[in-house]
Amino acid sequence: MNLNEIYTELILEQSRNKRNRRELENPTHEELGHNPSCGDEITLQLRVEEDLIKDMSYLGHGCAISQASTSIMIDEVKGLKVQEALLLCKKFIAMVKGEISDEAELEDLGDAIVFENIQNLPARVKCAVLPWYTLMNMIEKDNTEGSFIPL
Repeated sequence: MNLNEIYTELILEQSRNKRNRRELENPTHEELGHNPSCGDEITLQLRVEEDLIKDMSYLGHGCAISQASTSIMIDEVKGLKVQEALLLCKKFIAMVKGEISDEAELEDLGDAIVFENIQNLPARVKCAVLPWYTLMNMIEKDNTEGSFIPL
């Protein structure tokens, strides 16, 4: 099995993963992310306590890439401080835009590094970055209620 097959398998596995797709009890933050060009739509829910992302989940629908990216993002940011999660969002977006390619610099993205080559599929970039922009917007605006995010 080559690296592309492993990445494809991880994306498919994560897109079907229901562990992070659930209604969160007592969220402190909720944000709608919508990609009008393809119909991907997610609602991120966070529970932040003392500047720490204690729990996180999502509801929504979309292609395998958007769903996998959302699930992987949740796995990577749950348990982080809010500002650490924000930095991870910015790093992921920079990676997808091709602005960062140094493997050592990308290590803290964990499984999200699977999307490194998505830049070679321009039509799918918005699918991969949707949850990351949604979370970044939520943190930067400290949104406790939903809002529309233009991509």
